[in-house]
Amino acid sequence: MSRETVIQAKEDAVNQLTEKMNQASAIVIAEYRGLTVEKTETLRRQLRKEGCEMFVMKNNISRRAAKNAGYEALDPELIGPNGIILAFKESVAAPRILYEFARKNSKLVVKSGIIDGDFYDQGEVKQIAALPPRNTLLAMLATQLYAPLRDLAVGLDLITNKE
Repeated sequence: MSRETVIQAKEDAVNQLTEKMNQASAIVIAEYRGLTVEKTETLRRQLRKEGCEMFVMKNNISRRAAKNAGYEALDPELIGPNGIILAFKESVAAPRILYEFARKNSKLVVKSGIIDGDFYDQGEVKQIAALPPRNTLLAMLATQLYAPLRDLAVGLDLITNKE
């Protein structure tokens, strides 16, 4: 391969990853050192079920793509063997799956991430992972919005029954 071909291939990889990062609602960096191929494939399958993708790229390519996408905050985390996990449907899905997987496989270390455009360190990503799924949160919100109306209806019914 000629030097120009290699450079062009790297530029294409950076451009493709940048495009994927711009489309993603969440980007999480996780170190997978020590995971077997079988466990890595299991993790990838779990991520795909929830609309997420895991990429393993050279850190230099990942660094350039993150910079192009405006996520320079990820730069210090791109050391060692990293997986770039992108969530396209639900932004909480990737952290949740990664932490569930890390409970059973201690070799997976979640480093940090960009979720809905904001940078979060390891501890904050763990807190976000503990959030319930979106449908559960919406149900909780609906219950809280419905409660005052229910109380008002019960109160009005009591008043009308007194007379």
